[in-house]
Amino acid sequence: MAANNIAVSPRDAIELVVSYPTVPLTVDCVIFGFHENSLKVLLIKSDLTKYEGKLSLLGDKVNADEDLDTAANRVLRQRTGMTDVFLEQVHTFSKPDRHPGGRVVTTVYASLLNIKHHQLLLHDNELKWHTINQIGEMAFDHKQILEVCTRWLQKRIQEQPLAFNLLPVKFSLRQLQNVYEAILDVKLDRRNFRKKFASMGFLNDTDEMETHVTHRPGKLYTFDFVQYQQKKKNFIGIDF
Repeated sequence: MAANNIAVSPRDAIELVVSYPTVPLTVDCVIFGFHENSLKVLLIKSDLTKYEGKLSLLGDKVNADEDLDTAANRVLRQRTGMTDVFLEQVHTFSKPDRHPGGRVVTTVYASLLNIKHHQLLLHDNELKWHTINQIGEMAFDHKQILEVCTRWLQKRIQEQPLAFNLLPVKFSLRQLQNVYEAILDVKLDRRNFRKKFASMGFLNDTDEMETHVTHRPGKLYTFDFVQYQQKKKNFIGIDF
């Protein structure tokens, strides 16, 4: 009688000898910022000869001991020095010819922040903010990635009150409308915009007015986070 014999099915035997293809996995970060009534994105200059001088997203390979979230936060920290940015996974790009070095699959993360509140501690590869509508050709398929993430942001800002994170604690309706117009890349009707937000019940009138402005001073408001938390289950978004 044979000792320690282990029965292996034909299917298991095939799986044991099959070598799975190795495809590099990367992450890219699309960091949107808002400043001076413009939507911007954080970009670097590509260090590949093929894309010399072209703009690129912040990205890197996923290490063997990392999950995707960990890798994305590491990339952001190593590229910018920022550690307090919330990243949301948006999409995975996997076209076989998207990278000149061979098959590379990348998962993209995005975030939206107020540039005034987040300081860049590093500036390697000419890292800086670029206005979205002034960006031309980019390295790899990064222009396509940026366009997908911009559409994601436009959808998200109508589903959740993300715009208020870009404003001072006290803000005017003019400032609020400027945020939505910059991100949605549309001109909104002033009266309809104000009516929509008034009907939501998320704005508190501070009984204060703007000061030191070149236009007619407007009323200042605060966002009522308590009311939003109570009503967000029934909040269906903002349809412009």
